[in-house]
Amino acid sequence: MKGLKCGGNMYVILVYDVNLEEKEGQAVLRKVFKTCKKYLIHIQNSVFEGELLESQAIKLKTELDRYIRKDKDSVILFKSRSQQWLDKEFLGKVEDDKTSNFL
Repeated sequence: MKGLKCGGNMYVILVYDVNLEEKEGQAVLRKVFKTCKKYLIHIQNSVFEGELLESQAIKLKTELDRYIRKDKDSVILFKSRSQQWLDKEFLGKVEDDKTSNFL
């Protein structure tokens, strides 16, 4: 993980975009969603967040790399040393802050 201390915890926001125009897109979407849900908290459509160890982040990326089609899909990981360095602001319909257990 570039820029983060080896072996430490990190706060991650993961967003993905899976192209659904082709038949296999739905299968890819299900696999990506299930993989993300194993490691992070689902907060909105294609958005997950949570705290991971570096080893967990590596496993997550390795698993996702098996499923995404490099020419059609994308995954972006935003990493921070801690959630405390992140200001979160909600606009629009917000039913619940699903990450409040991190506070």
